Amino acid sequence: MLETGPTWTSWDELERDALACTKCPLAHAGRTQVVFGVGALDADLVFVGEGPGAEEDRQGIPFVGRAGQLLTRLIDGIGMTRDEVYIANVVKCRPPGNRDPQPDEIAACRPYLEAQLGFLAPKVIMTLGNFATKLLLDTREGITKVRGKEFSVRLGGAERIQVLVPTLHPAAVLRNGGAALAQARADFVVAKRALAGAQ
Repeated sequence: MLETGPTWTSWDELERDALACTKCPLAHAGRTQVVFGVGALDADLVFVGEGPGAEEDRQGIPFVGRAGQLLTRLIDGIGMTRDEVYIANVVKCRPPGNRDPQPDEIAACRPYLEAQLGFLAPKVIMTLGNFATKLLLDTREGITKVRGKEFSVRLGGAERIQVLVPTLHPAAVLRNGGAALAQARADFVVAKRALAGAQ
């Protein structure tokens, strides 16, 4: 369960504060800009990744590199478009050299993600990879053990039960190829089915 953080009264206020954030070392570690998130503010399906890479840092948009292109194809594969979903990350600034985010960096960004999920109130959340999955499920289980399963959660102060479906990070799918791609596609079908059930 995500902890309660600062209270923002509007999405614009939340975004403005996030874009000016200097709460952790990532703010001074060579970031070009904060990568807040992108997509529909009324999205029923939200994706949460790990953190921005070099191209995302340059453009200020999550998942625009090769992994992002794969994510777009996976979204298309369930009959949706990127314009219909929302995409965010656990940390909003690029870790140097694309290293893993550190616990203090995750903790600093956590209130922003919690508030995003609160404002968006999606029906289904797909976590992309270990970091997002472990944070939002509050688990130590690795992604390979939990991927493709449906978990009932209430994130961001949600009033109703939401479905969380973990899947492999698109970058890991690109590295591992065939079987990983088939697993990711299957996980997206689970999310599509969860969306249909939540209507």
